Amino acid sequence: MVRVPAMRTLENTLRRVGFVHVAGVDEVGRGCLAGPVVAAAVVLHPEKHIPGVCDSKLVPAAERERICERIMRHAIAWAVAAADPTEIDLINIHQASLRAMQRAVLALAPLPDIVLVDAFRIPELPMAQRGVLHGDRRCSAIAAASIVAKVTRDRQMLDLHGRDPRYGFDRHKGYATADHLDAVARFGYSEAHRRSFRPATLFDTIE
Repeated sequence: MVRVPAMRTLENTLRRVGFVHVAGVDEVGRGCLAGPVVAAAVVLHPEKHIPGVCDSKLVPAAERERICERIMRHAIAWAVAAADPTEIDLINIHQASLRAMQRAVLALAPLPDIVLVDAFRIPELPMAQRGVLHGDRRCSAIAAASIVAKVTRDRQMLDLHGRDPRYGFDRHKGYATADHLDAVARFGYSEAHRRSFRPATLFDTIE
């Protein structure tokens, strides 16, 4: 996939019609077998350009870290929130993702005037919102949120690896790679795993 910097066109248009603080929100970790789903919300400063902001999946890890630090330093506001495996199992991954995004938005100070979301609409927000298809590629605020969420979650997965290195969370970050599936087949699920995520190959081997 070609790496193209996300644009500020939509944010600039919204500011011209009166929305002062425009937040982007995104989440990472929906498709993982283990670890939380993490959401971030970011209000970029209109006069402080941050080079390299684009979909987090297109940015190498070391560069993601550097861009994330710039976002946190120069943004008007940013916040992160998560839903852990227990909550994911209780209410399902889609609802847990929405809750994490809602928490991230409501943790912003100041609260935004409008929220731009990658594809979804977030329930029970007290401000305007707009879903943007492929927003993490098209909208700089959403792309910035995707980077902050990705860096935050990767750090959490490294911490989980430090506590229990059997599963290789430092390599795959909880996604269903072959070596992760092999580790689960060998050791069973850990406290970090989502019990509601059951790959067919593991149905008969995991309690």
